[in-house]
Amino acid sequence: MGTTKTNLYTSEQNQLAALIKVFAHPARIAILQQLMQAPNCMNAEMVSQLGLSQASISQHLNELKKSGVLEVTSSGNKRYYCINSIVWKNVQKQLHAFFEANQNHTASCQ
Repeated sequence: MGTTKTNLYTSEQNQLAALIKVFAHPARIAILQQLMQAPNCMNAEMVSQLGLSQASISQHLNELKKSGVLEVTSSGNKRYYCINSIVWKNVQKQLHAFFEANQNHTASCQ
């Protein structure tokens, strides 16, 4: 999206849009699904499981980490990634509230 006039929108709208943007790439969805199945995964494990390059995985992990969706722990030179359960629940809550607030407006256009 080009330059957005974020001041035209509520903080809730801006926050929800930013969260959804983080999820708007299939590689990030695959990474999150991998972490749901195997918490505390290392980058190298995801490379072998997902078939993406190490650089690509690192880039997507960085975006997920910046959003707060992922937590990183280190042990020596190894970094382990897991889903931040507090942020994850907040995302679920925000999306649920968004869809619930708009459930009466789902009539199809004719």
